[in-house]
Amino acid sequence: MASVPLANIRNFSIVAHIDHGKSTLADRLIQETGTVALRDMGEQMLDSMDIERERGITIKAQTVRLQYRAKDGEDYVLNLMDTPGHVDFGYEVSRSLAACEGSLLVVDASQGVEAQTLANVYAAIDAGHEIVPVLNKIDLPAAEPDRVKQQIEDVIGIDASEAVPISAKTGLGIPDVLEAIVTRLPPPRGDAAGPLKALLVDSWYDAYLGVVVLVRVIDGTLRKGQRVTMMGTDAHYEVDRLGVFTPKMKDAAELGPGEMGFITAQIKQVADTRVGDTITDERRPCAESLPGFKPAQPVVFCGLFPVDAADFEDLRAAMGRLRLNDASFSFEMESSAALGFGFRCGFLGLLHLEIIQERLEREFNLDLIATAPSVVYRIARRDGVEQELHNPADMPDPTLIASISEPWIRATILTPDEYLGSVLKLCQERRGVQADLNYVGTRAMAVYDLPLNEVVFDFYDRLKSISKGYASFDYAITDYREGDLVRMNILVNAEPVDALSMLVHRDRAEGRGRLMVEKLKDLIPQHMFVIPVQAAIGGKIIARETVRAMRKDVTAKCYGGDVTRKRKLLEKQKAGKKKMRQFGKVEIPQEAFIAALKMDG
Repeated sequence: MASVPLANIRNFSIVAHIDHGKSTLADRLIQETGTVALRDMGEQMLDSMDIERERGITIKAQTVRLQYRAKDGEDYVLNLMDTPGHVDFGYEVSRSLAACEGSLLVVDASQGVEAQTLANVYAAIDAGHEIVPVLNKIDLPAAEPDRVKQQIEDVIGIDASEAVPISAKTGLGIPDVLEAIVTRLPPPRGDAAGPLKALLVDSWYDAYLGVVVLVRVIDGTLRKGQRVTMMGTDAHYEVDRLGVFTPKMKDAAELGPGEMGFITAQIKQVADTRVGDTITDERRPCAESLPGFKPAQPVVFCGLFPVDAADFEDLRAAMGRLRLNDASFSFEMESSAALGFGFRCGFLGLLHLEIIQERLEREFNLDLIATAPSVVYRIARRDGVEQELHNPADMPDPTLIASISEPWIRATILTPDEYLGSVLKLCQERRGVQADLNYVGTRAMAVYDLPLNEVVFDFYDRLKSISKGYASFDYAITDYREGDLVRMNILVNAEPVDALSMLVHRDRAEGRGRLMVEKLKDLIPQHMFVIPVQAAIGGKIIARETVRAMRKDVTAKCYGGDVTRKRKLLEKQKAGKKKMRQFGKVEIPQEAFIAALKMDG
């Protein structure tokens, strides 16, 4: 397979809000160009994980090379990157965009522009992309292509007069999309004679090949047998296999400028292949490395513990392997009095947390308990030391703390007019500060500053339920602000359960504590003794409920006879219950921990 002339290559990604039809459009493009035989075609060809297919979302960005003969008779190579639409996987989007020159902006012709559409298209514009608007789902009775074109121009500010109307489901208008890619998106630039400079877009671990690296060649040529250097980690390897995805791996002899493909080089550690790194020739390196990407910063932390303590080593191995596949997931060991040994894990958001937990349980057959998610707080101590707090259980003595700061986000919410009141009320309840409010056609766009702590629990679920699923939400972390935060402990039978302790705003502590103990009272099963469930701040109890004891009728087998016999049995039971309460261990089921997260249900 010879290198393709630069003028005949197009690298593009598809950006859109969740469920606006990115993966379906990718399927149709693969089908239209005959890249995959019809008998091998399936739904969501590029979503390779079971979870992606079940949930109907894209989690990992995927790439595929399409061969296309245009109307002018020229043969083109189109490298397509299908990107996730969800805010938690924004880092996947930014990487994919850096490898491309143009984007197809897919907008649902019945729904219009949503919050994530804005976030993703602005990321594409920042990456210097040429953008071709595509109106999908025009075969739906509710489609309003003219209104949505106007909306794209008003909200995003790009010309939508030549937007391509399509239906990715039926295949209507797909040839027009291919022509638009060839005629309206720019070819890549690069110098084939220069020293090798390639961008490391992604890497993942394969049990047979070792680490597989997805690369985009900028200058020079990448060949089999070449000695290469990763500039960021200064690791040296010899390329033993290279090729392209069609979507299956297909070997090639070389990759020229502007091309996208994969290499393997018997790499054992994914740590050596940092995403955003520059790959260059060992003997003839390029002068300077590419700017790369900002590393993914985890924003939500939670503890993951095995239900059976004997599975701890299996969990450690599973997390190590998952980390190879997902560079944005971080973890470190921790121990808890209630749950034993486990890991403190960092995620990019709640969906990311859910997906990782589900993958660990499915792919590695583990039973896990997750603690309440918390965000990263910054503590200024009285002795001038600043520290980051990932786990509320590690909070230092309140007398040593000068102030606690929490992360705040700038949230953009797009909602139909009739739900605006409920949405604003929800933001006010969560200590939100309104930054902007304006109208885009019949939809309102509210911009709020909110504490991340208030969003992390179930803000997204509540927003969807009060707007009947029509509101969309996107956020970016802005800064840290000082707040009146206190640690609330939950005591079960006078023992603190560190897995349920959380940092809350002082004004909301009592309400949260009351809700929590009421829920736990219903969730903790009855034991043979009375169990008090309390919420406390320091030594002050702010809420209490009691789980009643189960009683066994010890006198059931006494028919008649002397009353002292009955009394003796009852006294014995009473003494046993008293002793039990001192030494009894309360079993708290998994649902109790999960219910603690869904606080405002």
